[in-house]
Amino acid sequence: MTVIVVTGTGTEIGKTIVTAALAAVATSAGRSVAVLKPAQTGVSPEETGDADEVLRLSGAVTGAELARFPEPLAPGTAARRAGMAPVTPAEVADAARKLAEDHDLVLVEGAGGLLVRFDEAGGTLADAAGLLGAPVLVVAPAGLGTLNSTALTAEALRARGIPQLGVVVGSWPAEPDLAARCNLADLPEVAGAPLLGAVPEGAGALSPEAFREAAAGWLAPALGGVWEAGRFAATAGRLAP
Repeated sequence: MTVIVVTGTGTEIGKTIVTAALAAVATSAGRSVAVLKPAQTGVSPEETGDADEVLRLSGAVTGAELARFPEPLAPGTAARRAGMAPVTPAEVADAARKLAEDHDLVLVEGAGGLLVRFDEAGGTLADAAGLLGAPVLVVAPAGLGTLNSTALTAEALRARGIPQLGVVVGSWPAEPDLAARCNLADLPEVAGAPLLGAVPEGAGALSPEAFREAAAGWLAPALGGVWEAGRFAATAGRLAP
């Protein structure tokens, strides 16, 4: 895989940290990695954006943003309110292809969920993934409510003929409740795709060195790591159905 699109079932669920873990594992394996954030919202020009954070944690060296909008809104809305040109799916796809010419892996991190609008025409991250022919990795929360949003995201991908790599839990709690433990079995079922990792809550607060050392233990072999779903479920104390 040259390009992977990382989306979430919502916002503030760990997409950036999962993207950083992917980048860290690939970089540690000697692959050149580029991180593309099509639209960064809610961040001033002087502040650190998501792509910057991925580079800081992972050790990858190439990051790119196509646009930055000041208000913490959906990209299309934020662009309109700022009187700025929006980002289009075609621009995202073109930028990812150009980065792929010089890198082994390009990670495209969306904003919010799969169908959040980029522009007034209704373009979305799903459209960009379709143009690229790239697989999508879905980041989901651990607890109650995640099954419905994960199922809806998977259904939207299937309806568009976009391959789904699998699901990664973006922030696994230190003390998982009953719903979180049961969701380890239920998430891959409702997604129709494998569970490919679980990043512990607070991972983004680790030092870059500690983050890079631990990242492979959070991701499955399909993503370059050593994480095993069955072993993790047993360790997490998942209750039998």
